[in-house]
Formats: sequence, C-alpha cells, structure tokens
Amino acid sequence: MPDQKPISHNTLCLLLLLSILANVGLVSSKSTIEPCSNFDSCNALLGYTLYTDLKVSEVASLFQVDPIAILTANAIDISYPDVENHILPSQLFLKIPIACSCVDGIRKSVSTKYKTRPSDTLSSIADSIYSGLVSADQIGEANSVTDPSVLDVGQTLVVPLPCTCFNGTDNALPAIYLSYVVRPVDTLAGIAARYSTTLTDLMNVNAMGSTAIKAGDILAVPLPACASNFPRYSSDYGLIVPNGSYAITASHCVQCSCGPGNLKLYCMPASLAVSCSSMQCRNSNLIVGNTTVQQTGGGCNVTSCSYGGYVNGSIITSLSTSLQPRCPGVQQFPTFIDPPTSVARESMFAPSPSPQSDGAGTTPMSPKSSVVPTTTGSLPGFPPASSPIGSTSHACSLRKSFATSPSALALLLFVKFLPSMSL
Repeated sequence: MPDQKPISHNTLCLLLLLSILANVGLVSSKSTIEPCSNFDSCNALLGYTLYTDLKVSEVASLFQVDPIAILTANAIDISYPDVENHILPSQLFLKIPIACSCVDGIRKSVSTKYKTRPSDTLSSIADSIYSGLVSADQIGEANSVTDPSVLDVGQTLVVPLPCTCFNGTDNALPAIYLSYVVRPVDTLAGIAARYSTTLTDLMNVNAMGSTAIKAGDILAVPLPACASNFPRYSSDYGLIVPNGSYAITASHCVQCSCGPGNLKLYCMPASLAVSCSSMQCRNSNLIVGNTTVQQTGGGCNVTSCSYGGYVNGSIITSLSTSLQPRCPGVQQFPTFIDPPTSVARESMFAPSPSPQSDGAGTTPMSPKSSVVPTTTGSLPGFPPASSPIGSTSHACSLRKSFATSPSALALLLFVKFLPSMSL
C-alpha cells in the first residue's frame, strides 16, 4: 500500500473555510406566499420605497399602474395642477395598488415589465429599483436568464412581485393585504402597532412560529378596508379600499373612500370628472353620493343614491330608502395630504411607516368634487383555512436567495488566511 501524506492542519482549515463559503449562501430572507387554485385576480398593495427622486408618472410606469390610483391609495390630493408630474422625494414610502393573480399555484403579480438600462444588473433592479420586493434570482428565473452578468440594453424583463389576498378578509372582516419589506430597524410588534393590527394576527397571517424577523423578509400585512358589492360583470368588480384612503374608478369619474369611523364604502363624483355618463339615480333628483333625510316619529327616513359599478362605459346607480333609528351625520372623509416634497429624517428610520402619514406632512382638507354631496333634513405542513381567521393561515414562508454578510466575512477570512497556508 503506497504511503499517504498526512493532511496538514492548514489544509484542514482551508477545507473548512471552503465549506463555510459553500453553505452560508443558503441563508436567505423569507417571503409569505398564498397558495391558490383558480385563475381570478384580486386587489393588493405593495409597500414601495423610492430609490431616487421620481415623478408620480415614473413610479406608475415602474409598476404599469394608473398614476392617479397611486395618489388616491396614499390619500394624496389629486386636485393639484399637473399632479402626475409632481416629483416625489427619494426614500418616500408608498402603497402601490396592483392586481394579484394566481400563477403556478401561488398568488403573485406578473403584470410588471421593466426595460433595462446600460448600468442595470439583476441585483440592482431587484434590490434598488424595486426596493427588495423581488430577488435577482426570481427575475432571472421568470425571464430564463442563463447569464445574469449579460443583460441587453432595452431588454424587457418580467418582474414577479409578491402579493396576497386571502379572500379579501382578515378575521372575517374586509381587508386588503400589503406586501411589506422588513427594514433593519423593524420589529414585528412595531409593524403590528403601525398598521393597527396585533402581533398574533401578523404571526397567523404569515404562518410564523416566532416573532423573529430580519431585513429583507416580506410580510403580508392586513389593512382594514371597505369592500364593494358590485356585480361580477362590472369592470371594477372586487374594488376594495384601505381604511384612510381613496380609490378612483369608472374612468376617473367616481371617487370612493373608506373611513374614518366606519368601514362602509362611500362613492361620489371625482374631482377629475369631465366627460362621464349620468350619475343620477332613476326616479329622483339625487346623484351618486347624495343623501336626503327626514325625521319622523318612528325614526329617520334616509334616501341615498349609491354607486353600483361600471359596466360597458356606464355608471350604475341604485336608489335606496330605509328607516333608521337616528339620522346620519355629515359624511366624514379621510384626510388628504399635499403631494410630498420631502421625507422627514425620523420617518426614514422609524420602526415602520404609518399607513396614513407615510412620512409626509398632512394638511386636512375635504375631497374636491365637481358635485358636492348634500344632506338635507394548502401547502404541506400547514392546516387549511379559507382566510386568516386567527388560528391558521394558508400562508407559508418561502426563501429567496440573497448575498449575506456571513459569506462576506468567510471570504475575508479565507483571503486573509490563504497566504499562510502550505498544502
């Protein structure tokens, strides 16, 4: 048997370091997903932080959504002149409304397309431009990119983005889900407090066994919302509006709001309304958003003209009359804010952004309208559930690869130790 040279101590150290380098890359951030089996889409929100100063229209172009929809989702006043070209400041946090589809058995948005620029890499697109909502590996896989170091300028990439719907409910109440990228300063309790939910609810929704989170994790955060009841054949079927914000619909003719004080959807003519179909209810002189009241000995007769959806270019209205114990007060509206021009430093490092302030100063004002409403006189290992209701969730946490600081540390040790090794 030939003599075998014993393995030196330095060789063993080198093999150990190589083993570390081979395995630390497995450390990853977690992303909550929702299994699905149908082909319908639903409304969801993305939590997006601007990587640089951008016009409203530029942000909208990144996600292929209506710029006015972004403004109303964040309760930003849309009556400002040329508001779509307003420049939003870097590091501003926005809620981006998206359509959430069922693709390959899970909920995600695949409607976003990105055209590459000369300096782009998959990592810069994922981590910077889309603020960590997607990973470089996910973009590469969605576009069958074999060599991520070679991107053609002007190449169009599909950007798969995370979203969840859970039947539009949370604890049996209307809700819309925000995909939130965890920041280094965040705690799960802080996120729960900022978004008016509980630690238990967040853990149930995201199928979490502990409160531990780390930067880069993507959580599904339920936001209380007002749900519509429009017919399935209407183009805005399934409209749901987060509490404290607005939505624009019916070709910019109708503006719907949610809150404060209740989760009942309220719609009225939008300030952008120019050429719209009739908003008047039949057999009355009331238009969408109008209410009349009449006090009687038995209570209060309330007659309302409500918005009922947008069908084939026509606004559907419905007239209802009811006897209520007391007459309703004046309709309250969420606070509009001026288009943001700066981000306060403390808001950039707060535990997590508030869904109503989003780091910008607020200016109380009522929504502007051309017509003012009047008031006279399952995956393996997780139990099934139809939606998050407290004890179980359809969600599960998957992992997305990303470079981690332990790998950098191991590489540094390897480079430092290599010159002293003799094999």
